[in-house]
Amino acid sequence: MNVLVINCGSSSLKYQVLDMRTESMLAKGLVERIGIEGSVIIHEKTGDSEKFKLEVPMANHTEAIAHVLEAITNPEHGVVKSMDEIGAVGHRVVHAGEKYCSSVVITPDVIKALEECIQLAPLHNPPNLAGIAACKALMPNTPMVGVFDTAYHQTMPPESYIYAIPYEYYEKYRIRRYGFHGTSHKYVAERAAEILGKNIKDLKLITCHLGNGASVTAIKNGKSIDTSMGFTPLEGLVMGTRSGDIDPAISTFISDKENLKPGEINDILNKKSGVLGISGVSSDFRDLETAAEDGNERAILALKVFAHKVRFYIGAYIAEMNGVDAIIFTAGVGENDIGMRDIICSELENLGIKIDLLKNKVRGKETILSADDSRIKIMLIPTNEELMIARDTFNLCK
Repeated sequence: MNVLVINCGSSSLKYQVLDMRTESMLAKGLVERIGIEGSVIIHEKTGDSEKFKLEVPMANHTEAIAHVLEAITNPEHGVVKSMDEIGAVGHRVVHAGEKYCSSVVITPDVIKALEECIQLAPLHNPPNLAGIAACKALMPNTPMVGVFDTAYHQTMPPESYIYAIPYEYYEKYRIRRYGFHGTSHKYVAERAAEILGKNIKDLKLITCHLGNGASVTAIKNGKSIDTSMGFTPLEGLVMGTRSGDIDPAISTFISDKENLKPGEINDILNKKSGVLGISGVSSDFRDLETAAEDGNERAILALKVFAHKVRFYIGAYIAEMNGVDAIIFTAGVGENDIGMRDIICSELENLGIKIDLLKNKVRGKETILSADDSRIKIMLIPTNEELMIARDTFNLCK
């Protein structure tokens, strides 16, 4: 079966076509600036030396997905002769609240449940739903599957997800910690178990999804028992533009001092904080490292703060699980930032975590990074959320 994976953002769309007989990627692509002047689709067929690029107006996600379907069926650069060769479509959906603890075939009831979760993820769920609606309009007879970022963390125990606020707010509004990046954490954890030759149910793992958005998850016996992101993706680690954990009173203090509305404070914490806010340079870690090398003290501080927070969660989760077998780095920074991995691990040797500086000189490749005498394995595993989505979709629709 061929599976089409769709990942919709507010003005962008990523996709892949995978042959699930071999789990091989046939094509991938990106649509940018949906609903904005300069809309473009960039399509890449596996094995082709050149990418196909088309700039064409796309007013909405339906038009964008129509161009995706045309690209994958195109006689020159397509990978299927017709959409009849696509057995199912897997959709990444950010938030399913407490509704679902695993991926599901999309039905009208599922759509209704995801619409009810819009208030929990107002920036993410609407474009995810738009992508589902567009695919249903263009492929009405093809099964659709929802794969949820939050589902993997539904195994967290109540002591991990309940906030210490009046319990009635949980009962009335479902205010609790949900966690995100679940598809990525699940993929790298399962892959780590394969590489180590162990049953995941016998392992304690800490997965570090480090990118512009970042989170750390404690995985015990194959289940997420705690994760750094919370009610929204704002909680937890310092990120590219997000503050991560702060004293809640800071919001009202700044609001009073700067005469700002709640929405403006939320914008500051989500879009103007993190390493960007500390450094004043950029939210891109590559820019920060360049600035740090040039002696920019705030850039150096931003990198140190980020590493400090990752170490903080690693230490906390080792304590929570009473040990750990392996720590896994993944996502843009985790996979490619040699220096950051070194900074994070360099102060953890007393916990049995010892990185090998030579082994660490690698980017984007599955590798054991730990020294031979390290009690705990340190691993680099590139994430593959699309493959995880395709697997769930295939298993539900085969």
